[in-house]
Amino acid sequence: MALGVAISCTSQPSQDQTGEATVYMTTSITPEALVSIYEATGRKAEGRVAVKISTGEPGGHNYLQPSLIKDLVKKVDGTIVECNTAYGGRRSDTESHIQAAREHGFFDIARVDIMDSEGEFNIPVKDTSHIKYDIVGTHLKDYDFMINLAHFKGHAMAGFGGVIKNQSIGVASANGKAYIHSAGRITTVEDLWSNVDDQNGFLESMAAAAQGVADYFGDNIVYINVMNRLSVDCDCDSHPADPEMLDIGILASTDPVALDQACLDLVYDMEPSEGNDNRPLIQRIESRNGRHTVEYAEKIGLGTRNYRIVSID
Repeated sequence: MALGVAISCTSQPSQDQTGEATVYMTTSITPEALVSIYEATGRKAEGRVAVKISTGEPGGHNYLQPSLIKDLVKKVDGTIVECNTAYGGRRSDTESHIQAAREHGFFDIARVDIMDSEGEFNIPVKDTSHIKYDIVGTHLKDYDFMINLAHFKGHAMAGFGGVIKNQSIGVASANGKAYIHSAGRITTVEDLWSNVDDQNGFLESMAAAAQGVADYFGDNIVYINVMNRLSVDCDCDSHPADPEMLDIGILASTDPVALDQACLDLVYDMEPSEGNDNRPLIQRIESRNGRHTVEYAEKIGLGTRNYRIVSID
């Protein structure tokens, strides 16, 4: 990992001639910084733009706040998109999910679309080792461009969540989530929790599903990880643990594997100190073999784990 200097915002390929992907970084976590990091990628959102976030399970408080993301969403005239969850909670059906998004303030800044509210369809995946297709909401067809805007943090099942998870589990319909979680063994939510016992298969299925979405949009996708509120728990948790780490910044890339890898390295490379302890998050990632997701994503060609960081500060 090499730290660069600020550069002009020009369009660049996912990898340069050295085989490294460029990951842009700012230590500022503000609405203005979020717009700047998007612009630094050089990839302009055009047409009908989906901004994929997690609306956050009611009771939780770590999800990306509307006040942080509103300037970016408005700049691209984006629609906030989500899909229903595969667990019980207040986002497992469309009506409740819309109400939760409204309570969390997302309707105050943009249109909000629950993409599987009117059904689902299958998109192809290249890696069929576990899942044979990716099940997504029918409204995915309504968008030309996606900004994958993820909150990087821990996760109870995946170890961590970043742009790969936000693009796989996050874009999948409720049944699609069950299909990924079960590593392709079941296709309906009702049977899910009796079939979740293949951890590596689940992680590999996430990588395959994320690649399916990447292929669906082609170059019309930008990846952003916001590294704040670094809890060991996901925004899907209604009672998440409080973060034990300090905020790090915002990172963006046109390569999702490089981006998630860079964020993992920032967590792992940090020297713990009083009030800034990375060890609980690392333990959560290790206990779920979470790094396997990026390793497998690189193996199937979703991106590269070789990168250089370019500061825009």
